[in-house]
Amino acid sequence: MPGFSVRDFYDELAADYHLIFQDWDASMAYQAKVLDGLIRLRPGAGPPTILDCSCGIGTQAIGLALGGHRVVGSDLSPVATAHAAAHAATRGVQLPLAAADMRALPFRPSSFDVVICADNALPHLLSPEEVRTALLDMRRVLRDDGLLVLTIRAYDEARQTHPTAAPPQVSQTADGEVITFQLWHWHEDGERYDLEHFQLLPAGDTWNVRVRRTTYWALTQGQLTEFVTEAGFTDITWHTPAASGFYQPVLTAIPTTLPRSVT
Repeated sequence: MPGFSVRDFYDELAADYHLIFQDWDASMAYQAKVLDGLIRLRPGAGPPTILDCSCGIGTQAIGLALGGHRVVGSDLSPVATAHAAAHAATRGVQLPLAAADMRALPFRPSSFDVVICADNALPHLLSPEEVRTALLDMRRVLRDDGLLVLTIRAYDEARQTHPTAAPPQVSQTADGEVITFQLWHWHEDGERYDLEHFQLLPAGDTWNVRVRRTTYWALTQGQLTEFVTEAGFTDITWHTPAASGFYQPVLTAIPTTLPRSVT
């Protein structure tokens, strides 16, 4: 299994991540609106304190903060969190940030009403042990009346068809069009794949080509449901893109009692 560094992938992508979107600010606002609707499902009362534990450059965290939520962001990539801080400041919102691994969150137990892990971040963890560790730590920092929100790719079909590429995306900049596309190289186990992320940026009459590589575990909804249950959650619900309006399937769950391993 190639030793691609997740941190290096996002450190290198951070400056260009917003170019994936036709209109990043519009996408932030739309995603925040959808997530706000899901956050309202939590059993607790009062305005929530939210942790976005895979915040990247702030796509969900900034949008939610602009919507009036109290948000803290953390991410494995210190370069991404630095960009998130700059983007938040430009938009006039308070967004405390930390560079941190979701498997070892630097927050006290029961600190947050909502924990969000979006944009297919959890499948960067490639073993059951790593996934369990991350989910247990999310449970640790979540209050007993809180809500867990996870979003991942629609992997159930992908595990059957093993696609080798994702559709290209085109965004417009002042310098011209930016083209983003992915190639997927599946491992022999049929569950994990190496992703090559290409961005073609205009450079006069030619292109500046940037390539980043990382690895994912294509977790099915059944697998992730089992991991979330083991980590101490119940009322696990999957929300399809057609039902929620979010661009990926979304899992929501509420805590049960703390598992013995984290008490």
